[in-house]
Order: sequence, then structure tokens, then C-alpha cells
Amino acid sequence: MISHHVPLSVLDLVPISSGSNAPTAIANTVRLAQRTEQLGYRRYWLAEHHLNPGVAGTTPALLMAIVANATSHIRVGSAAVQMGHQTPLAVVEQFGILDALHPGRIDLGLGRSGAPKPSALVGATTSGSVPSAAGPRVTDKGLVIPAAFSFAHLATAPRFRMQAALLQQPGARTPDYAAQVDELLSLLDGAYVDDDGNPAQVVPGTHAPIEVWVLGSSPGTSAHVAGARGLRFGANYHVAPSAVLDAIDAYRSAFRPCASLGRPYVTVSADVVVAPTDEEAAEVATGYGLWVRSIRTGQGAIPFPSPDEARAHQWSVADRELVSDRLATQFVGSPSSVADRLEVLAEETGADELLITTITHRHDDRVRSYELLAAEWKARESRLRAQRSRGLW
Repeated sequence: MISHHVPLSVLDLVPISSGSNAPTAIANTVRLAQRTEQLGYRRYWLAEHHLNPGVAGTTPALLMAIVANATSHIRVGSAAVQMGHQTPLAVVEQFGILDALHPGRIDLGLGRSGAPKPSALVGATTSGSVPSAAGPRVTDKGLVIPAAFSFAHLATAPRFRMQAALLQQPGARTPDYAAQVDELLSLLDGAYVDDDGNPAQVVPGTHAPIEVWVLGSSPGTSAHVAGARGLRFGANYHVAPSAVLDAIDAYRSAFRPCASLGRPYVTVSADVVVAPTDEEAAEVATGYGLWVRSIRTGQGAIPFPSPDEARAHQWSVADRELVSDRLATQFVGSPSSVADRLEVLAEETGADELLITTITHRHDDRVRSYELLAAEWKARESRLRAQRSRGLW
């Protein structure tokens, strides 16, 4: 058991199941947010993804407004706003409005862009398969760190080219990410001054008590930007598990304290499915591999398949290689077995929080997964408190 309590939060892509539709997915998000608030989850974060048939989470600020209006105290945030096609001013204005209506509850998670960039691909291969040089490994405590997956084949995928064309104005150029973050922070702090000495006052937005995070999947730019500016960092185990430890190390090495944060602060994401037994959880999670395959082939996330639909797929060796790292790092099982693995993740990464994302075909299975995990996590917290009171920690 870990020696300190690590809060749990929720990451929601607003998934659409096969046979369902976007209005139902959004309604399910509202119900899930209300239920996870009751269960004691700390944050409810909404992702930004584009041109995916099976994902309705395209615009975090709009979905955050819906979720915040339907809840009362859970923090609501973005995971993450893609700064590659937004200006800092537009983001501060959006989140300033959210904070004006829900003061003290808004988290602003910043990301770079949803489209892979060839220059940013570390260890990329042209095949898109898992390179063998790095090799998978398991830490001493049992955390799976798979070989790095190559996204090189996605950089030129038609869907990503179309996405880039549709999200940016013709001829527009995305500024340096660090410069964008600096501009955004200066607008929030009321410190922005243009080249002619004119200050900018964003109403609402300037001086809003918005908690700013940077989310990253590698030890590259995002980790360094977050650390050097004393921001909170979201590390991505559920999508980029191979680099999670390196990303956190890079963030902590770059960290410089600021007025609002005196030490590094990290949340780590995990893909989770919990059911009463390991066998039932495995059945509920059956569609995950086929869903990941749709993303990694460049077609975009399909509506999340039922177990029967997933079993009907004819899996090739290449298919299995394409999703093997994600399957190996998805936490699927009973409440006890999943909580054991989450404790390992928290201990190995030194996480201050864990960000749980769960996608299932049936919405009731998804809600039940969060319920079972919350109950198990609270039971462990109670045991930890009891041990502390007896001087065992």
C-alpha cells in the first residue's frame, strides 16, 4: 500500500458507442460527472479531439460549461486545449467566462496540438510498429513500460492533413509553444504589454483564479515548459506509457517554484475498467483493442464496439502489434486488482493525483467501473488513516 493518499480524478473523451449518437454521449457525460462528483472524484476533465466518428469531445470549454452547470463543487477542466490552433487571448476569454460563472472550480489544461508532427516523433519508424530496440520492461514494483510506439505513419495520414487544414486559417503559422504559454500566463496575470507599451485587460479572464496545467506525453517541450514556469504537469500513461517516467523526470528537473506552486505537482493518467470480477472486467473491456486500432490506423476513433463486434474482427499479427502497448498498460480487473496496479503507478511515478479514463460500450458499465474503483480507493484510504493513527506509518 502506498504511504499517502492519492486523489482520483476523471478524464472524459465523451465517447460514442456503436449504435448510439453524439447527443446520447453528451447526456451520458453529464450523468457521469454528477455521479463521480457524488463519489468524491476531485476533477472532471474533458479532452479535445477532432474528426473522430466515435468521440463527441471536440470543444472542452463548451463541454466544461455544460458539466459545471450540472455539478456543484467538482473541479472542471480541459485535457487539453490544443494551442496549435487557438490564440492565448481566445483561451483566456473562454476560461475567464467559465470562471466568472463557476469561480474557483476551473482548470485550464494546455496541450500543443492533436496532429502528429514528423519533427516531434522520437524514435519514429516508417512502419508504425513498436520498435524493438528500446524493448518493453517491467519496473521492480511491476509497472509495465512498453517499447515506444511510432506515430510516423500518422503524420501523413489523410485525416490528419484534413484536420490541420480545417482547424487553421489559410496561411496561419502556429507560434512557438513556450511563447504561447508565456503570453497566456501574462494575460491571466494582468502583466501583458504589447511592443508599444499598451497593457491588455481581459474581461473576464485577467486575475481569474484558474489553475493552469500543461499536459505532455514525452520528456520534450511540454515537460520543460511546465517545469520552468512552475506549472502543474499532466503525464500521459494511458496513451504514451513508454515515456511517462522520462516525461515526469524532465518536468521535475526543469521545475522552478513560483508564487502559486512551491514544488512539482503531477497527475498521471491511466486507462481503467473495473467490474466485480477480473473475468467480467475483461469481457466489458473487450472492445478496447479494436477501438485503439481504429485510432492508430489513422481512420479516427470508431464508435466504441460491443464485445461481440470486437470479437468478430479478424485480427492479424500487425493489428496485435499496433495495439499491444495499450492493452498491456490498460488496468482491467476487479476493484482490488486494479487498485493494486494504480498504487504501483502512483508509487513509481510519484504522482500527486491519478487521472482515470474509462470507456466501455454500455454506459452503465462505465458508471459502475468508477463506482467500484471509488469504493475500493476509499476503503484503502480508511485503512491507511487507521494505520497512521496507530503509528504504523
